[in-house]
Amino acid sequence: MSYIDPHIHMISRVTDDYHRMALSGCAAVSEPAFWAGFDRGSAEGFRDYFRHLTEVEPKRAAQFGIRHYSWLCINAKEAENVPLARAVIALIPEYLNRPNVLGIGEIGLNKNTPNEATIFQEHVDLAMKTNELMLIHTPHLEDKYQGTRMIIDMLKGDRRVNPERVLIDHVEEHTVRLALDNGFWCGMTLYPTTKCTPERAVDILEMVGPERIMANSAGDWGKSNPLAVPEFIQEMKRRGHAEEIIRKVVHDNPLAFFRQSSRWQA
Repeated sequence: MSYIDPHIHMISRVTDDYHRMALSGCAAVSEPAFWAGFDRGSAEGFRDYFRHLTEVEPKRAAQFGIRHYSWLCINAKEAENVPLARAVIALIPEYLNRPNVLGIGEIGLNKNTPNEATIFQEHVDLAMKTNELMLIHTPHLEDKYQGTRMIIDMLKGDRRVNPERVLIDHVEEHTVRLALDNGFWCGMTLYPTTKCTPERAVDILEMVGPERIMANSAGDWGKSNPLAVPEFIQEMKRRGHAEEIIRKVVHDNPLAFFRQSSRWQA
């Protein structure tokens, strides 16, 4: 079955992963800007990073017939450094018209601090001024519910924000309805320790239904699986879900959300 991985950090994956993903049916990937495993020392480091996302990864993916798209931001972890974050935000407009850029992301909160909230709102302002989609990172573990609530309150407090153009990622059982009930799209992340297993993700899907929801691997530097979405597909098949419902969640829903960007071509 053809699928789209809506959130995976291919900069941290070997080329063989693209090969395996292609063999498993991956048609396209969406790669949000994220933490490099260390805090970068200057905005110029992000300039090189944005070039990698918009120039290098699309070429690697194309070798295996996979379309690569990206998102730009300074991640929530490094947003605690407000002067650095503002310098990075000032760079982003230079790259927004690159053909594989879908919008601003993954922006959000890490530890729910005032500085993180300030930079989140400045990213949102940029997205509104440039008419871009947004991909939202919600915090891990004990910070998740409060952080998700804070994020939604900030988004709902900005009259310019259309929830249909916002994807709230890393939802779990206790946050998925916050996103859906407020009109946002949401993503379930199939990550072995801090987020969902394929089994839990299918449980969530059975709880809320297949509308405005998708599944991603968020494969990165850590212990993660770039084939997590195919494993999710197999779990849905094992439980007897109809093929059209599976395809809706792993292909049609991401496609419907991403097609709102004029730069989506897959």
